[in-house]
Amino acid sequence: MLKADAPFRNPYTPGAGHPPPYLAGREGELAEFQRLLQQDTILENLVLTGLRGLGKTVLMDVFKPLAIQAGWLWAGSDLSESASVSEASLAIRIMTDLSIAATGVTAQMPARRIGFQGQQQTFETVGLSFDALYDIYDSTPGLASDRLRAVLEYAWTFLEVHSKNHIIFAYDEAQNLADHAKADEFPLSTLLDLFQSIQRRGIPFMLVLTGLPTLFPKLVEARTFAERMFRVVTLSRLVESESRDAVKKPIEQAGCPVTFSEDSVAVIVSESAGYPYFIQFICREVYDIFIQQVAAAGTAGAVPFDSIQRKLDDDFFAGRWARVTDRQRDLMYVIALLDHPDEEFTIQEIVEKSKAELEKGFSSSHVNQMLGALSSHGLVYKNRFGKYSFAVPLLGKFILRIYRTT
Repeated sequence: MLKADAPFRNPYTPGAGHPPPYLAGREGELAEFQRLLQQDTILENLVLTGLRGLGKTVLMDVFKPLAIQAGWLWAGSDLSESASVSEASLAIRIMTDLSIAATGVTAQMPARRIGFQGQQQTFETVGLSFDALYDIYDSTPGLASDRLRAVLEYAWTFLEVHSKNHIIFAYDEAQNLADHAKADEFPLSTLLDLFQSIQRRGIPFMLVLTGLPTLFPKLVEARTFAERMFRVVTLSRLVESESRDAVKKPIEQAGCPVTFSEDSVAVIVSESAGYPYFIQFICREVYDIFIQQVAAAGTAGAVPFDSIQRKLDDDFFAGRWARVTDRQRDLMYVIALLDHPDEEFTIQEIVEKSKAELEKGFSSSHVNQMLGALSSHGLVYKNRFGKYSFAVPLLGKFILRIYRTT
């Protein structure tokens, strides 16, 4: 298992958005994105969605160099909740990202003149700086979507001179976008109206959004035309062969001093359940433990999954569990007792199970209310067909482990 005098190097990279050493099982998604890059007139934008731990942010980072290589500019960042507070905040986010993407692109434009019309026309070198874009936004009348459209139309005309007029606006954590009717602020609707409008004008600016499964229903709720505007790609768990590659390829390719036995690989594949984040987390822990075992005893034992599981519970699940009330924990425990808690479930299933398992069951109205609160915590989500699912992978198993101890 361990080569003599080999240097220590742990190749696995668990973390939020950290690229894995080997990207397993995403060939279909990469092919679909490359197909979208062939568009000249934008008929389809992209929504990349799935539970946490499936690698949405990682895949977005892989998309970026592919787009740049195909001649697209890439503008984007995380969509924090602050960017969704108001239409003005969204506008600043978009203009900031556009100005960064267009850094170094300049053109000769007529200089602003004060005086008689007979003066000789002069030109000045200008770029798509944030200040220049904001001047256009600030001086354009109309709604925020009208003003942003004027900004993007100007940028397109400007960039076309340099044959750099194809831009992808890519935003991670896009489920944070929301309209706020009580405050008369509609940033989500503004974003959709903006890109529908400029794409109808033939401007090749594409929108790429990643987020939790709540994202696409929110888009359609804000604007029904969003259903025809996006190609939705849903990330799923890795199949067994892909999981095995994600476990084995990093140490093989890096020539690491530790290798995993077939029994160890089988345990990791089974316990990670095909979630790329869990594969990286478990493999990193196993690698470190095996290094220490070999150094101390000359050989490594079996995968100590119980201790790794406790650490994973603390690092990944415990913070989310701490945010819910005791009664909400009761509800989630009932869900975890369903036959397929990591799949879809209904309010009626929860009501019936609660009566069988709890001294004080739940009514339909109470379940509906509590599911809404849990959704705001990012623990469950409702699909377009009125069914619910856990928004955190393997949450049901965690609840069964922890419920009686808290």
